[in-house]
Amino acid sequence: MRVAVFSTHSFDRQFLDQANAGRGHDLHYFDTRLTTATCALASGFPVVCAFVNDQLNAEVLALLASGGTRLIALRSAGFNHVDLDKARALGFTVARVPAYSPHAVAEHTIALVLVLDRKIHRAYSRVREGNFALDGLLGFDLHGRTAGIVGTGRIGSAVAGILVGFGCRVLAYDVVPSQECRAMGVEYVSLDDIWKQSDIVTLHTPLTPETRHIVNARSIALMRPGVMIINTGRGALVDTPAVVAGLKSGHIGHLGLDVYEEEEALFFEDLSSHVIQDDVFARLLTFPNVVITAHQAFFTREALGAIAEATLENISAFDEGRRSGNELF
Repeated sequence: MRVAVFSTHSFDRQFLDQANAGRGHDLHYFDTRLTTATCALASGFPVVCAFVNDQLNAEVLALLASGGTRLIALRSAGFNHVDLDKARALGFTVARVPAYSPHAVAEHTIALVLVLDRKIHRAYSRVREGNFALDGLLGFDLHGRTAGIVGTGRIGSAVAGILVGFGCRVLAYDVVPSQECRAMGVEYVSLDDIWKQSDIVTLHTPLTPETRHIVNARSIALMRPGVMIINTGRGALVDTPAVVAGLKSGHIGHLGLDVYEEEEALFFEDLSSHVIQDDVFARLLTFPNVVITAHQAFFTREALGAIAEATLENISAFDEGRRSGNELF
C-alpha cells in the first residue's frame, strides 16, 4: 500500500524501512507535520501514518477522506489528537501502537527522579566550569520515601517495580487496579491520598476529559511541601500555570517533564537559533529545580523497533482485510 508518513526524522525512516523489509509497502516520507496546510501531500494515499503532534482534527480528517485516505496508522499509543467521532463517521480505520516498550518510558521517569533529587543537571554544569563545590546539591535518599503513581498500566507498573526496588513505599491510583502491582506490595488509595501522602508523584494515565489537568491548583495544595512531580504521560495532565505558581511559592520542590501541554509548537524541532515564543514554557526554563526533556522517554532502539513493527503490521492487516487487534473501533 502507498503510505504517507508524516513528521519523520532519520530514525523513523531507519526503523520503518527495517520493519517494511519483506512487506513491500510503498512508504513516502514527509518531514513536515500533518496539518490543514499540509494534508494535500496525502492526496491519493490510502494510508496516512501519523505521530503524536500531527493534527487529526475534523477538518484534516475530512480533507484526508476526500483525498482517498482510508487508514490512519498512528505511531503512538496515545490518540487524544484524533477526532475519533469524525473518523468513525467518515469510515476511517484508526490503528495505534498500544504497547511498545514500557521499560523505556519507565526508566526515563526514574532518570528524571534521580537527576532532580541529586541535582545531576546542576552538578554536570558546575564541574564543566571547574566548580567542585557541593553547596546547593543536597539530595535525599529514595529509600523509605513514599511515591505515588497515577495510572498503573504497563508503564506505571514498570515504574512501580523500579521504585519498590529502591525501597520506596509505593502508592497507586487507577480505576482498574493492577494485580501485578498488588503482588509487589503496591497499595491502592484514593487520588486525594496520592496527593497528600506522596513525596514523589508520577503520572502515567491516558489523557481523557476526566484526567485533563489532573494536577491543578487544588491537587497541588493537597500535596506535601517540597513534592516532586514527574510527568512522562501526556502534557495536558498538568495545568502548567498552576505548576508555575507552585514552583514560585516553593510548594513544589522538583518538577520533571518529558511532555508539555503546548509541545506541538516546540518539540521534535531544532529551535536553538529562535526565540521561544511560549512565555509559560520559557518561565519553566528559569527554575533551577525543573528538568524538561523533549518527549524522548520512548526514544530507545527497542521501543522504536517495536513501534515500527506494530505500525507496519497494522498496515498489512488493513491491506489483507483482517484486524491486527490494535484498531480503535
